[in-house]
Amino acid sequence: MGVIRDASREPSAIRVNVGELVLDGFRVDPDRVSAAFERELVRLVRERGVPLAADGAVTLDALSGLPTLPAGLSARRLGQELARAVHAGLSGRGEVTR
Repeated sequence: MGVIRDASREPSAIRVNVGELVLDGFRVDPDRVSAAFERELVRLVRERGVPLAADGAVTLDALSGLPTLPAGLSARRLGQELARAVHAGLSGRGEVTR
């Protein structure tokens, strides 16, 4: 997972690359989950930024220690909650492996 921005000024672009979302135990359409995840993560990054990248580009191998999500969520809600959990990790909550 990588976050890249230009530290010399406010970023004109922030890129977050998520290699894989694993959805074990969920009976949902993965494409709908991915679409909801992307929309929500874009919204959160626009509104709140990426605190871990405040000093420039950062690459993270993994985020862990994030909350468990209930299996009965809709695809839209699951995507939103996954994005919130990832953004929380990018904000310094959770454990980061670099």
